[in-house]
This record gives sequence, C-alpha cells and structure tokens, in this order.
Amino acid sequence: MSEPRNSRGSSSRTEERCSTPNILISESDERFFQSLDEFIEQEKRCLRRPEEGPDDLRYTVYRHVFNKVIGRATTYKKLLLTIKAEYDDVIRVLQSRDDEARAARRTLAASTSHVKSVITCQRRATHLKERICVIQRETAELQEEMKRQKSSLEQSTWIPGLTVAESEDPEALDGHLKHLESQKAALLDRKSNCVSLEVKAELDAELQTAKDHRDQLSTKNNQLKVLYKRLRLVSDCLSSWEGENQQVPLEELLGSILENIRQTSVTEDEGRSIDVKLFEHEEPTGVDESKLLPDYLNKFIDLFDSAQYEEAALLAARSPRGVLRNLDTMEMFKRVRGPPGSLSPLFLFLEALLVTVPDADELPAALSLQLVHCSLQQGATQLITHAVNNNKLTFSEGMGDILTEHAQKNPGVADLCLALATTVYAACRLDRKTALSMCRRGFIDSAAEFMNYCQDLTAEDYMWVLYRSPSLSLLQLLTTPQQGQAAILSVGVVCYTLLADPQQQQQLALQLLDSFVSKGRGVLEEMILQDSGSSVDVWTDVASLCSELNRADLSRAILSILLDQSGTRILSPDMEGGRLMDHVFL
Repeated sequence: MSEPRNSRGSSSRTEERCSTPNILISESDERFFQSLDEFIEQEKRCLRRPEEGPDDLRYTVYRHVFNKVIGRATTYKKLLLTIKAEYDDVIRVLQSRDDEARAARRTLAASTSHVKSVITCQRRATHLKERICVIQRETAELQEEMKRQKSSLEQSTWIPGLTVAESEDPEALDGHLKHLESQKAALLDRKSNCVSLEVKAELDAELQTAKDHRDQLSTKNNQLKVLYKRLRLVSDCLSSWEGENQQVPLEELLGSILENIRQTSVTEDEGRSIDVKLFEHEEPTGVDESKLLPDYLNKFIDLFDSAQYEEAALLAARSPRGVLRNLDTMEMFKRVRGPPGSLSPLFLFLEALLVTVPDADELPAALSLQLVHCSLQQGATQLITHAVNNNKLTFSEGMGDILTEHAQKNPGVADLCLALATTVYAACRLDRKTALSMCRRGFIDSAAEFMNYCQDLTAEDYMWVLYRSPSLSLLQLLTTPQQGQAAILSVGVVCYTLLADPQQQQQLALQLLDSFVSKGRGVLEEMILQDSGSSVDVWTDVASLCSELNRADLSRAILSILLDQSGTRILSPDMEGGRLMDHVFL
C-alpha cells in the first residue's frame, strides 16, 4: 500500500478529518486516528524510506494501519475488508508488474525501460483513480445510511415508552393509546375524589370553629352541672328541714348550707361525673329534626366526595332517624375504592354500623350478610365473632353458607368459621346443616346426639349429613340403639343405600359390615335380627351388592344367617320381625 503522492503530512490529514461530518468522527475516533498518524510517521522515520514511489516496507506499514482500522470497525467491517482485499490485489498486481518491469529493464534499453515505467505508472494511476472513485461513492452511501439511522434514533424519543419499530406499528400504537386513555381515566377518577387545598383549608377552619364552639358549650355545660349539684344540695337540705318540723331557723339553715358550699368547691371533674339523666327533663323538646337533616346530608356528601371514607362512614352510621343506615348508602361505599393498602370503604361503613348499633337491635338481614362477607374478605373474623356473640346480626341461611364456604377454602380459620356457622344454623333452626357443621368440626358424638333429639329430621336428612361428612363413627352412632330405643337409621337400609349408589360411600357400608363380622358371627346375626326397619329382601339385596363388589365373604355371612332362621319362629317381638321370618330363603 503506497502513500498518496501529494501527501501534506499529518497536519493535512488532520485537517481532512476535521472536514469530515461530526456524525462520522467521535472523540474516541479522533484519538484513534491521531495515534495512527503518529505510528505511520514513526515507522517511516525508522525505515528511512522515501516519501514517494513504490516501496514494500511502506506497503507493510500502511497495511498494518488498515488492519487496525478494520479491527476497530463494527458495522462496516465487511466493507472495509472488501476494500482491503481489492487494495491488496492492486498492490500484488503492481508488484508483479514491477518485477516484470525490472526483468525487462535488464534486457531492454534504457529508453524502452523508461517508456514501460511511464506506461505502468499511468495504468497504476488510472486504476487507483477508479478505486478512489469507488471508495468515495461507497463512503457517500455509508454517510447517507448513518444519517438515516441517526434520524431513526431521534425518532425513538418522540413517543416515550415505545421503540422505533413499535412507533411504526399501528397495532402497537393503538395499544399504547388505550393504555394512555386508561391512565387518563384513572387520574380523572382520582381527581374527582379530591378537593382543592383552598376547600380543605375552609373545611379545616369550619371544623376548628365547630370544635371551639363545642368546647365553649362543654364548659358552660359543666358550669350548669356544678350549679345543679349545688341547687340539689340546697333542695335536699330544705326537704330535710321540713321533715324535721323546722327545728332550726331557716336563716341559720341557709347560712350553714352556704358555708358548706364555700368550703366544698365542686371541681370540673365532679361536674362531669353528674349523671346526664338528671338534666333530661330540662332538655328542649319539639326540635324538628327534618331541619337538621339537610346539613347532615351535605356534610356526609362533602366527606364522601373528598375521599374521607372513614369519617363519612361514622357520620352515616350515626345519622338521625337512620336515614343513611340503609342499602343505598352501602352501595355508595361499595362502588368506590380506598387508597392502596387501606381498608375498603365498604368495610369501614359496615364496621361503623356494627359499632354504633344499639345492644338490643340487630342489623338488617342484607346488611348483616354483606358485613360477614366483607369481613371475611378483610380477614376480620374477630369482628364477626363479636357481632355473633352480642346478637348484633340478623342470622340467615346464606350467612351460614358463606361462613361454611370460607372455612373450606381457609383451613387456618376453619374451626372458628364452622363454629360461627353452627350458631347461625342453630338460630335459624336448620337442624341438618347444624349437625353437618358439628361433624365437620369433629364433634361426631355431639352431632349424633343432636340429631337424635331433633324431632323434624327424616331419614333423608340423616343420609344427607352422612353423604357430606362420611364417617364410620357417625354411621355406627346412627345405626346403634340408644338406651333401649331403636336406632336412628336401619342398618340394612343404610347399607343398601350406600352400596347401590356408585357415586356415594360404598366403602363406608363395607366398613360397617366388617365391624360387625370382626366381633363374631353372633354379633352380625343379632344385628340383622334386631334390625326391624329392614326386611329379608333388603338384606338379600345387600348380600348381592357385596358379591358384586368382590366381597363374597360378607355376602356368604349374611345369606348364611338368613338361611339358618326357622320359617315358623319369630325372633323379634314386633311386626317387622314377623315380616323377616315370612321371607326366609328355602
């Protein structure tokens, strides 16, 4: 690689680079090219080669410099490699032609050698000019490409949150527009729940004025209480004086009373301790509450619109005549949301209702149901416990179902929720659901005893509980006679029902029969003969079902007991025992 013949040194090259557009030359690139210039000058000085004319050592220096440029390049490395390959080909051609020229110079005359040298130089110059034109054209194309990329890079900042590709994609732009519209709607909704600082300042000033007025009234009230206590003391003394037949002169009595009042001053705390009921007869009557309601409602709306939901909830719960203690107000709190991480406005309203409800009253059924549902969502099970224990809710079957469903989904509070559900079901006289809740809590004996004393439960109700809480212990309690009374359920009927329905507890019936067989043949026989609720046909069907379930041992045991009985002897004194003997197999 040869240096340009009209080279003007490193200063001229620096000026040429400075004229290059800033888009191509960065500060790091400037330092890099400056180091290359210094390297070229140093190598040329060390080699002591001429500034002009072909020279292999100078070719080596510039080839090494070109390799460094290619090694630094990233985007245009392939193009530079192509240029270098073409340049190397040119150099090789020139070197080959130089060798031929040197060989020709040895055989030809000096004039002929000079002519060939001139022709070779002209061709080399022509070829170099062509290559320079190609390089200049490709350089111009690269500059245009870099300008387009820079324009695209600038365009990427036009729409924050989108890349260049997304900025050109209509679907991406539509999605981004919908996202911005949703953010705008959320901001507007939040803005609608806020008030300006001026309004807040005015409300704070009004609140402070009201507090000052309240303090003044409180002070005046305490003074009146003290005065009342003193007057009551005088009145009591006068009444006592009249009862004692006026043994002491009235002037002397009044003097002693006034002296006692001076010596025993009534403090402010004592004034507060006076029972308010003493002044009830002095309270003004006949006040039209309808005139106070507009101000009360306006205050509630102001608190609600300013997102002060806790204060609004307490105000609604204490509203005169209960005008805000209704479902409409509940729906207002249900439609709004509080700040992230805070209690829901609906829960605040329901909690305020529960706190302010009198001890002798109960919340309506709809509000009670919503209170339980919302409290479970907030994890406030203790609030429900307080409400149930203090009879502040109107119980319903739906409330018990909500508690039961929550217990099944949340094992951590399952026992508490089931206990509350049991109380609710029992209050609503839903006996079978009460027994089911007791069974799910593990109180099998208590559930069986409860069902035994319930007069309205049928066999279908017992089976309903058994299906939903399958337990061998419960089944044994329901099929075992208690204190000389017949069993709640017939063993044969229960076993047939369970075995005949593939969707139910077939294994439970087999376990019951196995428990009788394990105690000996006599126990199973006594149980079958005492089972007055099942005929021979029922037990025959039970034996057949056991055989179908691959329990031939149970089937043979049952059939053997039936076949061993005499057709003329009645083992059971009742009519059902007689029916049993009428159907013995032959």
